[in-house]
Amino acid sequence: MAASIELTKEYGYVVLVLVAYAVLNFWMSFQVGKARRKYKVFYPTMYAVESENKDAKLFNCVQRGHQNSLEVMPLFFVMLLLGGLQHPVVAAGLGALYTVARFFYFTGYSTGVPANRMKIGWLSIVAGLGLIICTASFGINLVVREML
Repeated sequence: MAASIELTKEYGYVVLVLVAYAVLNFWMSFQVGKARRKYKVFYPTMYAVESENKDAKLFNCVQRGHQNSLEVMPLFFVMLLLGGLQHPVVAAGLGALYTVARFFYFTGYSTGVPANRMKIGWLSIVAGLGLIICTASFGINLVVREML
């Protein structure tokens, strides 16, 4: 049996959070570009080598902050969009928390002290787990509804 999905107006919040994260991602990529110029790490070099660049750790922290955000972005987008189908306000709130926490994760990491990424950045883990629960709830609802 097919299931139809009606997008409520509240789902618009979910979409706007996704756009906000996309803007954050662009901003982070510009910060990496600035760090490349400042620390003289040119393309296609992904990470600086300490034996070749005295500022390698500083650059690598900026690069790693963005790279880690890219690594988890697909999971975030899928959990946000799917969990938001059943729980749009909750998912949008968790997604907004995730986005703000990822900003602080990146800016903390960019200080050159990796531990600083988790001062507020740890909240992205909490928000991500909440989004996984929203998505699991959506999936369970689909299966249970089909069984009835």
